[in-house]
Amino acid sequence: MLHIVNKSPFQTSTLATCLRMAQGGDALLLIEDAVYAATAGSACEASLQAACTTFKVYALQPDMDARGVTPKLLPGITLVDYAGFVDLAVEHNTSHSWL
Repeated sequence: MLHIVNKSPFQTSTLATCLRMAQGGDALLLIEDAVYAATAGSACEASLQAACTTFKVYALQPDMDARGVTPKLLPGITLVDYAGFVDLAVEHNTSHSWL
């Protein structure tokens, strides 16, 4: 399953809930304001680093770039462009957008 999170982890608990529900073999894509979680020094750093040991974590590069946080990307998180977003959606049989 591809989990897609778009809300800032500083506004909602959506990311934390997603991380509790995701299983090995799943993938997580952070988009829009959720990309703030993928930055070094964020309150989510430890939980995302732990998630990277269980499943693949991605962040949408155009959203990282737009927010000026690309240089702070956490190790283990893979940047993807829009074509990569489509590839992830095709690669996974199901996806869940966390609202």
